[in-house]
Formats: sequence, structure tokens, C-alpha cells
Amino acid sequence: MTTAQLDLAFTAPWLMAQHFPPIRYVVEGVIPEGLSLIVAPPKFGKSWLMLSLGLACSSGTNAFGVIPTGKSRPVLYAALEDGQRRLKARIQLLAPDSIDTTLHFITKLSRDDVIPTLQAFVDKWHNHQPLIILDTLGKVMPPAIGGESSYERDYRVGGALKAIADSAPGAAVLVVHHTRKAEGSDFIDSVSGTQGLAGSADTIIVLSRDRMSKQAVLRVTSRDAAEGEYAIQQDDGHWSLVGNTLAEASAAVEQRRAAEGVGDRMSEILTALAAFPDGARPAEIASRVGLSADDAGRYLRRAADAGRAEKKGRGLYTPVRSVRVSDPSETPFGQTDTTDTPLEGITT
Repeated sequence: MTTAQLDLAFTAPWLMAQHFPPIRYVVEGVIPEGLSLIVAPPKFGKSWLMLSLGLACSSGTNAFGVIPTGKSRPVLYAALEDGQRRLKARIQLLAPDSIDTTLHFITKLSRDDVIPTLQAFVDKWHNHQPLIILDTLGKVMPPAIGGESSYERDYRVGGALKAIADSAPGAAVLVVHHTRKAEGSDFIDSVSGTQGLAGSADTIIVLSRDRMSKQAVLRVTSRDAAEGEYAIQQDDGHWSLVGNTLAEASAAVEQRRAAEGVGDRMSEILTALAAFPDGARPAEIASRVGLSADDAGRYLRRAADAGRAEKKGRGLYTPVRSVRVSDPSETPFGQTDTTDTPLEGITT
């Protein structure tokens, strides 16, 4: 380390005396500012989801049906796997009345011009928290340069995309990528390519579901957003959260997991129990499923023994919880910075 580099060092007291603005969110509690990867297998419905997010963020309406996106922001959707005809048809189905002039599309980019083009969009809308959706990275992944390993290439490209997001306050770059054919025990390992790409991202969102199923799970890990697993579902192209809050969607994941491989009656018991996050007694479950309290108690004891429910006290059972999601009444998911320039009056 040279003397010039040491001049850039700072002390812990200096750092603690600094004021930093709160993290700004594209989708509250799920997608913060910065570089995010959204990863899923081919033919999963990612493009429907990305278009829905673009429409919601450009108009300031809710994402997944219920999650706030804040105020309207300029959005560039690089839909590199779709054409104009398909995009128009999908918009007519998803949000025919929510089209905003701040939503822009581009359907062709080359490996050489992808980074300059995305940077130019952020520069143009520097003071308006722009969002870029790149769908998909594989279409424009630059090649490795001389002597560069695959890891170094992935980290360089990821670093360039992150630099774009970091070049404007509140800006975000959402990159669509494919999963590996074989997933590891850690869902982060499902990101295709080397760890260089995942390591450069601020947030990683992995989507998984059984083929042909409308039910899916959205798994989030982030430097800034709370980690969590959320149940989502698709219906005629529309992706929506299962429940009205992230906490309810997280509980739905646990309920699905607890009910895997059980009979209809046990599944009914566990579904009823999911409605009592603070716990229920056999009589309360019995009244919901049409059983005697003794029979409901036997099912609940069996569920607790199998790890499909938790026994919290004498005769009190709760749904299984492996992930606790922050309750908005306790801690806000994020705060909107109202000091940015408003979009009113902007022409494109």
C-alpha cells in the first residue's frame, strides 16, 4: 500500500459520524437499489414477470398485486428475447390501462454496446431513480478477454453492471439469468456460470417451481433487503403474491413445505393451523375442519412429532417457521427519498 492509498483511509469514529440516506427500494422489501440478479429456469415465465415489474415501477403501482413500488420511475426494459408484437400483446393482457411514457423498450443489443447503452439510460435519468431490466444476460454476455478466466469474465461483467446501478442515486439494474441444470443445497449455487456473477450482485432472487405448476417460490438474499422465501403464483401471465404481505407469503411457503407428502386430512389440518400464526388449540382447529377436538389433537401431535408443526405449550400448536420476515409495523421495509426530482413534466 502506497502513501497515496493510505491518504484514502478513514477511521471508525469518522465513519460512525457520517449520515447515509436510507436504502431505496424498487419493490418494497424485495428489490432494493443496486444490482439484482433474478434467476430461474428457461420457460418459467420470467419475461411475464419482468414486464409486470416494468409496468408497475414505471406507473408507481403495486408489484405482485400488493407490494408497493413507490413513485413512478423511468424504466428501460431490454426485452432481448421478445419482439414488438409479443410485447404489445402481453401489455394488453397485463395492464392495458397502466401504460406510462416513462416505460421504454429495446429489443436488440449487441455484446459490444450493452454496457454503454445501459449507462446512457441511467445518465439521461440520473435524478429520477431509473430502473433497467436486462432480459436476459445470456443474450449479450461479453466474451472473455485475453488470458481471462470464466470467473474473471463473470466478475468483470457483473462489476460493470453494478457500476451502472451505482452511478445514480436510487438507480437499479435487474438482470435476468438462467439457473444451472442441477441445483445445489444452497439456492445461490443455482445461479448459472461461475461465482463471479453472483459475487458481484447486491441482491439475488431465485425463482423455483415444479414444471406445469402455477405455484412458485421466490427466494431472496441480499446485502440490503431482508432474506426470505415468499410464495407467489401465476395466472394468465399475472404473477401475484400469495397473501397480502410478505409475512403471509413466507408463511404460505412453510405451509406448502409442511404439507408435502401428507394425506388430504393432514393437509387440511396444516392449512387450518396456518391461519393461527400465534398458535391454536385442538378445539379451534376442530371447528374449522369438522373433527372432534380429540381427533384434531391427535393430528396436531402427529404433525409436531414429524416436524410439520411446533408445540409451544400444553395443547398449543403453531405453524413451522424457519424464516422470520420483518413486520412492516415493527420496521419499515424501506423508505422513499422524497428529495429526488419529480417526474412530472418530463418528456421522452
